[in-house]
Amino acid sequence: MSALTWVQPPDLLAHELVASVAEGKDVDDVRRRWEEAGGRSEAPYTGIGQEGDDALRRLAEELLGELDARAPHEALARLEPDELADIEGTWPSPPGRTGLAADLDDRLHGAWLGRSAGCLLGKPVEKIPREGIREILRSQGRWPLDGWFTAVGLPDEVAARWPWNRRSAPTSLAENIEGMPEDDDLNFALLALRVLEQHGRGFTTAHVAAAWLADLPGGRVFTAERVAYRNLLLGESAPRTATWRNPYREWIGAQIRTDVYGWACPGEPAEAARLAWRDARLSHVRSGVYGAMCVAAMCAQAVVSDDVDDVLEAGVAVVPPGSRYAEALRVGTALGRSDLDDEAALDDLAERYGHLHWVHVLNNAALMAFALARSEGDLSRGITLAVTGGWDTDSVGATVGSVCGALAGASRLPERWTAPLHDRLSSSMPGCDRLTFTALAARTAAVGAR
Repeated sequence: MSALTWVQPPDLLAHELVASVAEGKDVDDVRRRWEEAGGRSEAPYTGIGQEGDDALRRLAEELLGELDARAPHEALARLEPDELADIEGTWPSPPGRTGLAADLDDRLHGAWLGRSAGCLLGKPVEKIPREGIREILRSQGRWPLDGWFTAVGLPDEVAARWPWNRRSAPTSLAENIEGMPEDDDLNFALLALRVLEQHGRGFTTAHVAAAWLADLPGGRVFTAERVAYRNLLLGESAPRTATWRNPYREWIGAQIRTDVYGWACPGEPAEAARLAWRDARLSHVRSGVYGAMCVAAMCAQAVVSDDVDDVLEAGVAVVPPGSRYAEALRVGTALGRSDLDDEAALDDLAERYGHLHWVHVLNNAALMAFALARSEGDLSRGITLAVTGGWDTDSVGATVGSVCGALAGASRLPERWTAPLHDRLSSSMPGCDRLTFTALAARTAAVGAR
């Protein structure tokens, strides 16, 4: 089986059938031809599920082309536009500007630390569903989660049933943590910072594409980003990089890339959302882009506000109100503010969004909003809820941690989350290994001041 995941034509087709149905396309004829030829329509849980012989691969490529050529349903296109001007046209009123906080430098430092702590907490259990996370913790007498994951005291049969993320566990379990290890959720933050340092707020999508090719190893991008990366190498440009044979175009990838645009626009959520749109359109459409815009807006508000409700309101304000993404935010926020206990609220989320792939943006956006609303901005509460909710544990943990870290500031974050980071971040990007969070916060403040 090939090691190059997320881009095999038979797997792309299986995922495209799901994505096309969500867009209101008629796919029955394509599904029938695929299954009659021996292809499997079930979308794989991980990056690769079937390769097939040459004839099956050629058929998959042909059918992908047919589905690409079919337009989304008119109602969806009307409610969920892709062009920035059309998106802004759906805003009842753009979010206003807020004055800078006196402790902005400390908040930026806290945002970097919080993002890293939330990401690191979720790394060992990435790909493990919610029931597996719960069984691991209960077998160790550690439920509900309130600290780093550990292999100490984990029964062998539970470990066999729910294996850790093999790439992450060596550096992300409590007994192994020595600084923040490399992760795509942090690589993209570093890349955004570098783009802003080189081009300022006037950067373009082409600048982002050039930065990807110059600084991101192809093996360290996944799902929509890996497909867009492939499309760039084939000579395509945005927005076709986001749509050509890219069934992951409404998954979570762009949502994990845009915190820094918010931090660089303190108190300007609308401007942060515009910057995020330029980045996100390289690989995503509709909900995928809205996730990037929402998170950038929330991060812009979090570094100047003391209220997580202000942050959530800034995020939903830059999203088309009739979109599925806006609905996911409303559902998650309402559950976070409800009288349901944590487990019952997470059950509700699972019932509503459990049919989606664990890397889709809508289920993870609802979980993000739930964790933020219920935590009231407390880092410990926020990141543990985000991670125990399952789905994309490290990415949702990172975003929730970013917001909560910014609301508190580095000086007020619990040492049990920040001390193991040792003010140190590793990266697979050239020239970015062994950076310090102190220096990154200062660089972020500098681009914001520009």
